Amino acid sequence: MKRSALFILFALVSSFSVGYAATPIHVLLIDGQAAGAYHQWQLTTPILKKELEETGLFQVTVATSPESPSGDFSGFHPEFSKYQVIVSNLDSPDWPADLKSQFEQFVGNGGGLVIVHAADNSFPDWPAFNQMAGIGGWRKRTEKAGPMWYFQDGKLVSDPSPGNAGSHGLRMPFRVDAREPQHPIMKGLPPSWMHYADELYSKMRGPGQNMTVLATAYSDPENKGTGHDEPMLLVLKYGKGRIFHTLLGHDVAALSCVGFITTFQRGTEWAATGKVTQKIPGTFPTANTVSFRTDLAAMDPAYKNGVNGPVPVPRPVPSAK
Repeated sequence: MKRSALFILFALVSSFSVGYAATPIHVLLIDGQAAGAYHQWQLTTPILKKELEETGLFQVTVATSPESPSGDFSGFHPEFSKYQVIVSNLDSPDWPADLKSQFEQFVGNGGGLVIVHAADNSFPDWPAFNQMAGIGGWRKRTEKAGPMWYFQDGKLVSDPSPGNAGSHGLRMPFRVDAREPQHPIMKGLPPSWMHYADELYSKMRGPGQNMTVLATAYSDPENKGTGHDEPMLLVLKYGKGRIFHTLLGHDVAALSCVGFITTFQRGTEWAATGKVTQKIPGTFPTANTVSFRTDLAAMDPAYKNGVNGPVPVPRPVPSAK
C-alpha cells in the first residue's frame, strides 16, 4: 500500500459568527472523578462547554460530582428535569442509589445523554448505565460485563472471549471511518477523516443493546492494538431517551480536533432533539489531513509551554474492513 502524506491544518480562528437560538438547548455537563483517575476534567470541561456554547444552540450548566464512594453527596442534587440533555465528563465508580434512580428516569423518559471518552469507564456495577453506554472499559470489567464489540468484514460482531475490558496504545493520530453515513450526526461528513493524537480505545465490553455504531477506527497491533476496527462513535436508545457516545477525547489536544468538535456538537444536538441543524465546517479534516483548533489547545498550560511538541505522524492505515 502506498504511504500517504499526512498534512496538518491548523484552524486559527478562535471564534465563529453564529446565530443564537431564540430558545437554547439546556445542557447539564457533569464532571468529576474518583481519586487516582487519569483524566483531567478540570481542563477538559471548559473546552467541552466552550465547544457547545460557541454554536449558539446550547446553554451549558456545569455540575461537579463529589468523589465516590467516599464523597459527601448531601449537597449534590442536580435537577435533571431542567435540562434537555446531560453531557457526562465524569469518571466515577459509583453514585448513591437515589441519584442513579433519578438519572435513569431522566433518560428513560426522553432526556438526552452524551457520554465522552472516559465517562464510559464509570459505574461498572450499574446495569442501567451500562445499557445506556453500550460498551465500557476498565474498573475491573471482564467478560461478565458483556462481550467485546468491533467490526469484522464490514459487520458489527460480539466477541465473548474472556479477558479484561479496556485497552489503548500511545496517543497518535488515527483515521476514523464512517459506518452509518446517513445518520443525522454523520450526514455530510467524509467517509474517512484523520483524528488528532488521542487514545484509541479497544477491547471495550458491554451489553451492546439498542446500539448503532456510527464510526470506527483501526486499532493497530504495532501500537498495542487489537487489529480490529473498534467503535468510536455510537448512538443508543434507553427507554425514550437518545444517547450519543463518543470514545474520542482523552485530553485538551484531542478535544481540539475539528473532527471531535463537529461530531460532539452534532451528537449533543441529536441527543437533545433528534435532529441536527449544524453545517459541516470547511475546516473538517480529510482522510489525510488533521484539522486542529490552536485556540482551544492553548487553553492547556502544557500546550502553551510547548510540552506537547509537534504532531506525531502515524503509520499508514489499512482500508476499512
